[in-house]
Order: sequence, then C-alpha cells, then structure tokens
Amino acid sequence: QVQLVESGGGLVQAGGSLRLSCAASGSISSIHAMGWYRQAPGKQLELVAGITSDSRTNYADSVKGRFTISRDNSKNTVYLQMYSLKPEDTAVYYCKLTVTRGVYWGQGTQVTVSS
Repeated sequence: QVQLVESGGGLVQAGGSLRLSCAASGSISSIHAMGWYRQAPGKQLELVAGITSDSRTNYADSVKGRFTISRDNSKNTVYLQMYSLKPEDTAVYYCKLTVTRGVYWGQGTQVTVSS
C-alpha cells in the first residue's frame, strides 16, 4: 500500500508564492518519477512539472521560469515551489508517483490565486 500526502495549498494573491509538498509512504520500491498535475474547473488534467529518479525535470510552458520542482529522495518527498502566481494557476494540484509496480495519486490540494 502506497500513500501520498500533499500539503501546502491555499489562497494567495496574484504575484505571491506557495510551496507544495507531497510525501510518499508505504511499500515503495523503485521510484521512477514524481510529478505534479493540476485541474482547473471545467478543464482537463494537465501536467505542471515532473522529475525523474535522476533529477531530470520538465515543465509545462505556462509555468516555466515561475515554478520549480525538486525532490528529497531520503524522505520520498517531492516539492513544487511556485512563484509569481497568477489567477490562471488556480486549480486542484495532484501529486503523482510512478514506481515499478504502477502509478499512485495524491488526494489533491487546492491552490487559489486571487487577482
């Protein structure tokens, strides 16, 4: 059983910052990648940022230069540092863990950016 616990969401004004955390626990074997996705009301789920086991990263064009993904392998935790937040960043953010045996998702954390 693998569990992902997300934290760090909230309400922030445009231009502000937030840091999301996602801690994985349980029967974790080999972690291939971790990432963050988001879903805004009425929109499809989209990739925000991902990081592989060897720390290669990729970002959605809309967040490049504003968001940074990182991971702490000793804690099985992935972070998403978000700067210069915009109202269009408002969404539920989900953590995704890819391991040898499959894919796991967090429960989601709400990020709301007011204008």
